[in-house]
Amino acid sequence: MNSIYFTEEHELFRKSFRDFLQKEVVPHIEKWEKTGTIDRFIWEKFGEMGFFGLNYPEAYGGMNLDLFYTVIFLEELQKIKSSGFAAAMWAHAYLAMTHLNAEGDERIKQDYLAPSIAGKKIGALCITEPFGGSDVAGMRTNAIRKGDKFVINGSKTFITNGVYADYYVVAAKTNTELGNKGISIFLVDTNTKGISATKLDKLGWRASDTAEIAFDSVEIPLENLMGEEGKGFPYIMQHFALERLIMAINAHARAEYAIDYTLEYMSQREAFGNTINKFQALRHTMVEHATEVEHCKIFNYAAVARLIKGEYVVKEATMAKLKSTKVADQVIYDCLQMLGGYGYMEEYPLARLLRDSRLGPIGGGTSEILKEILSKMIIDNKDYKPAV
Repeated sequence: MNSIYFTEEHELFRKSFRDFLQKEVVPHIEKWEKTGTIDRFIWEKFGEMGFFGLNYPEAYGGMNLDLFYTVIFLEELQKIKSSGFAAAMWAHAYLAMTHLNAEGDERIKQDYLAPSIAGKKIGALCITEPFGGSDVAGMRTNAIRKGDKFVINGSKTFITNGVYADYYVVAAKTNTELGNKGISIFLVDTNTKGISATKLDKLGWRASDTAEIAFDSVEIPLENLMGEEGKGFPYIMQHFALERLIMAINAHARAEYAIDYTLEYMSQREAFGNTINKFQALRHTMVEHATEVEHCKIFNYAAVARLIKGEYVVKEATMAKLKSTKVADQVIYDCLQMLGGYGYMEEYPLARLLRDSRLGPIGGGTSEILKEILSKMIIDNKDYKPAV
């Protein structure tokens, strides 16, 4: 399977990135998990190595590589015992920066995308609201044009990198009467007056900062509108396929890590005169889970390959996230059980992995929302087209 999608160059990149993570990131993970703050130096190291620019244009410091380099980036980040650190990195590189690249004008790309690729600026995507959740069209944050400025009022929540970001990509309604047709996308520098960010206390993803953000009469120049006014909802929907694929890949990768770790543990743990990997009930449980994860991985890779070809894979990406996140939760739950009491101890990775994984079926569209989207496509024969 690997030879279908990954070349020798891909595998060399995997090894170099894995070595980089072990040397530069892993020694700091426990500190970042405890403090909930990732030191700025690591962002710059990622930038220096080109890891934030894998699939971005060379004109802004990127490398313009295919998406399977991104797959490797995501997979390896899931295997260093901190999904929170991983989330901070990929939310910057593939949520905030995706909008800068797709909708930002040349000024925004020079002033924000290029420094983001270099690790000099950190970005956050601000869509979810306290009263909206997965209902993007129901957002209340508004951006009203006043002279040569837009004035933003409202709030966002569950925003990864929201406390320490240098800029936000913000969705807000420029016409409150038009529903989802009245949403626009803006670039907002976090130094702007009227912004306040409150750090949220989470079950998992402890290393990443997650914020609730308030915008109180925040004034930004008209040129900070990204793309066309009123096209924000289509822009968001267009990028959801990539976001959901990212979360699906994250899920199969952390499940694979859990299985690999657990099998190693089972090969050493003895009970009743045997290592526990000799007990049929445990062996069969692990085999079933390994099979499920392999199915998810193959499906996810195939969806990425189609996305590379320019296909609109909203259905496949939605299926991928729905299935992979569910499988990951169950796999990790059962892997923790295999460790017995040790699985419940913080010094072993499964306890943290269980908490971190639980966000999978929630973030980027809940499983319930994804099922309804798929119901419309499969049962009601609705055909979603690229919006822009």
